[in-house]
Amino acid sequence: MTAARAFLRDGRGAGAAEFALILPLFLLFLLGIIDAGRFAWAFNQAEKATQIGARWAVVTNPVPSNLASYNFVSSSVAQGSVVPQSAFAGVQCKTVGASTAPVCDCKTSNACGFNATIEDTTAWAALVARMAEIYPGLTAANVVVDYDWSGFGYAGDPNGADVAPLVTVGLRDIEFQPMTTMLFGVDLPIPSASYALTMEDGSGTDSN
Repeated sequence: MTAARAFLRDGRGAGAAEFALILPLFLLFLLGIIDAGRFAWAFNQAEKATQIGARWAVVTNPVPSNLASYNFVSSSVAQGSVVPQSAFAGVQCKTVGASTAPVCDCKTSNACGFNATIEDTTAWAALVARMAEIYPGLTAANVVVDYDWSGFGYAGDPNGADVAPLVTVGLRDIEFQPMTTMLFGVDLPIPSASYALTMEDGSGTDSN
C-alpha cells in the first residue's frame, strides 16, 4: 500500500508530460507566424509581378495584334479625332481551359472595330515569362490583360495605334500553401492583384 501511495505521489516526469502537451501548440503557433510572413511575401510578389507586367505590356506588342494596326477612320470617326468609346469598347485577353495560348475578346459585341481574336502568342508568352521572373509560381492561366478605352490617341495615327488604351495586367486564382495545413492539403487563395498603365509605344519585344 505504501509503495502504491508513493507511486501516485511521485512528481518526477511531470515537466516532460506538460512539455509534450504544450509542444504541439507552440509549434503550431510558431509555424503560423512563419506562414503569415510567407503569405505577405507571396502577396507582395504577386503585386510586384502585375506592376512589372503592366510596364512590359505598355511598351511591347499588344496581345490583340490588330489593335496596333487597325485604322479607325470611318464615316463616324474623322481623321485626327479621338476614337470614341463606342468604337472601341475594350478587349480582354486570358487563357481558357488548359490552354496556355491567349484568347482575346471584345468586351462589348461588335464594338471593337477590329477582329480582336487575332492574338500575338509571342507577346503573350513574353509577358507571362517576365511576370514569372517576379512570381515564379504563376502560369499563363493566372494572367489577365485588359485593354480599355482611355481617350488618348487619334484616328488615322500614321506612327502607331489609333488608340492608346489603359492596359491593366492582373493575376487571378493564385494559391498559397501554408505549412500549417500542408498535411491536410488545404491551400489559401491570394487576393487578386492588378496594375494599370496607359499604352506608350506599344511596339517591340523588350521593355526598357
